[in-house]
Amino acid sequence: MAKRNFSMIDYFDRIAAEHTPEMEFSGETRQDFDAWHEQAHAKFMELLGRWPEPAPLEAEVVASVQEDGIIRERVIFDAEEHMSVPAVVLRPADMAEDGSNPAIVCSHGHGAHGKEPVAGNRTNPSMVGDIERMNYDYGWQMARRGYVTISPDLRVFGERSSEGTMVGGRDKCNVHFIRGAVMGIYTLTLNIFDMMRCIDYLETRPEVDPGRIGMMGLSQGGTQTTFTTAAEPRIKAADIIGYLNPWERFGINRANFCGSQIVPEIYRYFDTHDIAGLIAPRPLLVEAGMHDTCFFIEDQVVSIEALKRIYSAAGAEEDLWIDIHPGPHAFAGNKAFDFFDAYL
Repeated sequence: MAKRNFSMIDYFDRIAAEHTPEMEFSGETRQDFDAWHEQAHAKFMELLGRWPEPAPLEAEVVASVQEDGIIRERVIFDAEEHMSVPAVVLRPADMAEDGSNPAIVCSHGHGAHGKEPVAGNRTNPSMVGDIERMNYDYGWQMARRGYVTISPDLRVFGERSSEGTMVGGRDKCNVHFIRGAVMGIYTLTLNIFDMMRCIDYLETRPEVDPGRIGMMGLSQGGTQTTFTTAAEPRIKAADIIGYLNPWERFGINRANFCGSQIVPEIYRYFDTHDIAGLIAPRPLLVEAGMHDTCFFIEDQVVSIEALKRIYSAAGAEEDLWIDIHPGPHAFAGNKAFDFFDAYL
């Protein structure tokens, strides 16, 4: 009898089990890496689809306050003609405005409060809970370490949330992914573009050295960090937190992602470790929690081992830092401070 199946869950699981991405890295030498990187990066940028035209930033600091030795600024700038970006910029109060200081773009995850807990906002119990559960205020922590940090809202989160009858009870990321995809515009690409505009803004800051800019993010922030750093060479070092694991495991088998974290055909060509591998030979830290129930540790180590092979072929194995820690889906902070101090 033929092997019958009516389940779309089983259908995609079976296909994924037999799938190998067309541009997965399989080499061993620097020559292999260089040839792969050239072709893979071009395909990666092609898959990201249409890019907006950047608009003049017209940036303004709406308000500023000093808190525990840190200057907290509410900043707004225009990314493109039809979209502005709200962000929190943090810096030490005694930081010199001499263009010599490092900066970090800090991306939030798929949470209820967007940028605010990442920037250390503790004004309501829910944000405090997020911070304490995930050590989530890494924008604040890195500012206390001596960095300028910028924490923007991703599209459809925080101040950029889209509610109402169009979305209802559905995931906003999925609704707006579909709305844009019919025009060849992807929310992930739009967010990458906004991260690039954050770098444009940082380059205008009198405190910041444009050659010393990094990026970090947890969960969906890890997605943004992976994709943005692969696309944006101005990012000199990055920390991917609680994200890197195979598409088959978290994407196909468990559908644990949203429309803001994919572009069409991405897994046809690349697994997540290949996208992270496009960051090589630049310094990269990957954090993975032993008790992460969002992205399982047994899945994360598969991608980490594959990423090690890419960095080894690139001759940059010493610049790939790994922190497998005993915590949950969270910023560990065990190696991040030393990592950014070393490379920024």
